[in-house]
Amino acid sequence: MKSWETEIREYRSFLKLEKGLSENSVQAYVNDLKKLIRFLEIQGTDAGPEKVEQDTLHAFIRWVNDLGLNARSQARVISGIKSFFKFLVMEERISTDPSLLLEGPRIGRKLPEVLSIGEIDKLFAAIDLSKPEGRRNKAMLEVLYSCGLRVSELVGLRISDLFREEGFVRIIGKGNKERLVPVSSTALKEIDNYMPDRNAMLDIDKGHTDILFLNRRGRQLTRVMIFTIIRQLVEKSGLKKRISPHTFRHSFATHLVNGGADLRAVQEMLGHESIVTTEIYTHLDREYLREAIISYHPRSGK
Repeated sequence: MKSWETEIREYRSFLKLEKGLSENSVQAYVNDLKKLIRFLEIQGTDAGPEKVEQDTLHAFIRWVNDLGLNARSQARVISGIKSFFKFLVMEERISTDPSLLLEGPRIGRKLPEVLSIGEIDKLFAAIDLSKPEGRRNKAMLEVLYSCGLRVSELVGLRISDLFREEGFVRIIGKGNKERLVPVSSTALKEIDNYMPDRNAMLDIDKGHTDILFLNRRGRQLTRVMIFTIIRQLVEKSGLKKRISPHTFRHSFATHLVNGGADLRAVQEMLGHESIVTTEIYTHLDREYLREAIISYHPRSGK
């Protein structure tokens, strides 16, 4: 079996070429492995990667904890170790992953701020429809919430992306990935209310004729402008939460999941690459799931 030095060299190439990580990120992973090697030296063993066992890794984690590293640093070290052994399994250098059951320290995961339906109604009620931009703002926020869009997706939304008969809107998301998202009848109604104001504009910029939401100069709105509009509405409504355009996206997803929507469907609508990203909206952690199984499974021994 090849030495640690050789394995780390090949692992480094894997991280850089296949994972596309920066040199700083690659070095961080390698430094975590060097901690493991240092631990093995202290233990007086010259075990290569193929000889490392689960018990050894658990002892290593206790040693890392004794070094006084904080919880986030410990979690990062464990993540690096798990990544390395997963690489070895993938390359068929080892048949069993000794890091599979390693768990890091519990780190409080900050859940995103979420608005209740009542709070969303309160924000919408704060929109002054007598102002020229009022109907635009109401339509814009209704689309933001009912489709769960990122702010960049909202400002780039085109009239030609609306498929009214089918009830879908086409979104070009991160990495130019396209997805179809259902659009509510309420959002479509607000768009209809806004369109006469939009079409009455005399000076729509030549390059923005297909953009749905325009500023008073006939150009695409900026991300900063969306933040400003929402901040002003929050102040006017009297809500005390920290609310940004992304809060509407979080609220969209949370309300769907709480209502029983399939997590894969929510993942598809949000355009998340990984289901893990979507799972934050279940607001569950491993301990909660464990307790639920113990409480309700017929074989739990109650």
